[in-house]
Amino acid sequence: MTTLTPDTDSPVLDRTRGASAAHVTPEGAAWLVSASAHPQSTLAVWRARPGSPAVLPCGTAFDVVNVPVVFGRRVLDLLWHEGPGSGPVAVHRGRMLLFAAPGTAHRLPSLLHWEEWADAVPAPLCHGPGDAVTVPALEPAPGPSRWLVAPDSRSPWLPGPDALLWACVRAARAAASADLRLSIFPSADPGANVYDVSRRR
Repeated sequence: MTTLTPDTDSPVLDRTRGASAAHVTPEGAAWLVSASAHPQSTLAVWRARPGSPAVLPCGTAFDVVNVPVVFGRRVLDLLWHEGPGSGPVAVHRGRMLLFAAPGTAHRLPSLLHWEEWADAVPAPLCHGPGDAVTVPALEPAPGPSRWLVAPDSRSPWLPGPDALLWACVRAARAAASADLRLSIFPSADPGANVYDVSRRR
């Protein structure tokens, strides 16, 4: 089971306060570098500089679904509150990186297109075989990257394309509903004259 890091901006943490490792565990680091062609040397270099991010290949140990951070927050909240949970999750330069089961990068865009949600869901950047991603440091450090759900296991559970499709569609529907409510009830003009018509005879 992955561990949520203490990011107080996220409602996801409401249900898991207290269980918060702010860094990747040794087991989680071993899982991350298992994606590399040379895991032992990669891990040795990373441990020598635990405050630095790393670039790891996708497609073997994990795929990564890369979405805008606001939309990603909605997806993550749904995965934790109404769905099966998530695997490791990171934020990098205003984007959310959802670590997913291998094969998800190929399958998720096809499912979104098949279900005719491709235009409604912010287009995810799906990283699979042949791609690489920058992942946050093993230990918390200032910079554009940080873990929201830190890896803490050699074999973390990873959502597949079906779980992410469900969460993306639900998040898109919720956003569309919010936009509709805003358009039906525009904000009142603070300088407008208001009359109490309930007293009219």
